[in-house]
Amino acid sequence: MLRTHTCGEARASLAGKEVTLAGWVHTRRDHGELTFIDLRDRYGITQVVAHAKENPAAHKALGKARNEWVLRVRGTVRARPEGTKNAKLPTGEIEVAASEIEVLNESKTPPFYVNEETEVEETLRWKYRYVDLRRERSREIMRLRHEVTNFIRNFFVERGFWEIETTMMIRSDPTGARDFIVPSRYYPGKFWALPQSPQQLKQLLMIGGIDKYVQIARIFRDEDPRADRIYEATQLDIEMTFAEPGDVMDVVEACYTAVFERFAKKPLRTKPFPRMTYEEAIRRYGTDRPDTRFAMELVDLTDAVRGTGFGVFKDAIASGGALRAVVVPGRAAASRKDVDTWTAVAKTRGAKGLVSFAFVGAEVRSPVAKFFSADELARLRQTSGATAGDIVLVVADEYRVASRSIGEIRRQLGQELGLVDASAHHMMWIHRFPMFERTPEGTWTFSHNPFAGPLTADDAKLLETDPGKAISSQYDLVVDGNELGGGSIRIFNRAMQERALEVLGISKDEAAVRFGALLDALEYGAPPEGGIATGMDRTVMILAGLSNARETIAFPKTQTGYDPLLDAPAPVDAKLLEELGLRVIAKPEKRP
Repeated sequence: MLRTHTCGEARASLAGKEVTLAGWVHTRRDHGELTFIDLRDRYGITQVVAHAKENPAAHKALGKARNEWVLRVRGTVRARPEGTKNAKLPTGEIEVAASEIEVLNESKTPPFYVNEETEVEETLRWKYRYVDLRRERSREIMRLRHEVTNFIRNFFVERGFWEIETTMMIRSDPTGARDFIVPSRYYPGKFWALPQSPQQLKQLLMIGGIDKYVQIARIFRDEDPRADRIYEATQLDIEMTFAEPGDVMDVVEACYTAVFERFAKKPLRTKPFPRMTYEEAIRRYGTDRPDTRFAMELVDLTDAVRGTGFGVFKDAIASGGALRAVVVPGRAAASRKDVDTWTAVAKTRGAKGLVSFAFVGAEVRSPVAKFFSADELARLRQTSGATAGDIVLVVADEYRVASRSIGEIRRQLGQELGLVDASAHHMMWIHRFPMFERTPEGTWTFSHNPFAGPLTADDAKLLETDPGKAISSQYDLVVDGNELGGGSIRIFNRAMQERALEVLGISKDEAAVRFGALLDALEYGAPPEGGIATGMDRTVMILAGLSNARETIAFPKTQTGYDPLLDAPAPVDAKLLEELGLRVIAKPEKRP
């Protein structure tokens, strides 16, 4: 090794002993005959000093050194003079008197400060990520990720799970987001896909008798990136045979309780985790990932104004819809601009519009107040529980559309109004999801994935008669309004799997092509089994108190999926395209 000790090891117990350190120049201070540097590596910082008369060569070398130069220092450990000790550093009681300085490499001036935690534009950070990783904040996030990942892996291995790596090149079948595809040179015109999830593969492992599987798995999804979702991600993936929903939830809850108790900056509010049905979550919060750190629950005003002559409400109720509302405390003076902003938020979840009722003393102010009788307005006020100074925001639509739309407004207002309890983490389970949900086009889509099984035998029968009423075995883990992951007990019968796919509009012939390996395997003694996948990037993001999951990744991409470090995606050589039998059709390029 080029060093005998790290820059975080030297203590008073080494006083008088010679050490060799190697690292980066963190700071440099020139005091004439004395020159000081702080030498930094992953483990810490040690002060190095050189005296012009005691060791001219070392003093001269330190005088030339600049921040981020890489040095090898040989010297003697000694106690710092009284009054110069630094209690903020573990090595703050000592310094190394340099006898020999070797410059291992010089450095250009970094594009941003390493020794100061200043705000740096994200793209610049990712372009020079190797410099950014030297900063204490970035380094500590990487350390946290390593420790959390190692802790989780050991947790499951100690409980009899086998860690097995599944293949990274599979058959393309975008059952969720779009696949990233890889052309095959040996099979011209055919493509591999990078896995969005090891879902089918882990089910096949269970059919193979592995019994308990765990993997810290890489996944790839060609979807629009956002703060907590990226092109490539890492997930904790587990699967268990002969398991029921509670078995999976129990082991995952034990793991995440231990993880948050060890690594989180805040305590867990409730243990064991509360379990809430999907329907209750939608009714109370308008979302299947409710943020329970603040109240302001949704209210239903359908019956309060049933029979009203106001067209929007009347038509929604007549068509079987609902009036879903939230009471915003103290915002009766909200401006038209505020209401327009909330309306735009509601429309992102499918609402056609938003109606507001502001209660100012005994007066009700609303653009549509003239369409309501005094009795109707009184019932609206009483049912909503609004008091003077509050504003009631209402969406009239199909029940789930109205609930989700007003629920999204609730979520954003909770943050804006400072209603969130930031002193603790609120973790919970959401379960008893519907197996299928209607799309805007009127067809069926899956609630979790096409392989989630029905919860009971009665739900299985509903697949034949009324699939919209079938409840699935799905369960989602939610923390602070974020979905950490989800899973289910899988369908393990070929006929039932084919029927579930048929509800989704996939015929048996098409299913045999798209899911042939799994369907065939289900005929060879497939056991009841289930599992879950949780996002590691999002887990570390929440533990670290971050708002951006990209910071938890060693080499992240930008919000648009561009890699400024490697300048990718990039064109490939024309010869390679020819070998692959591919031709590029020019399209307008999206800027990074």
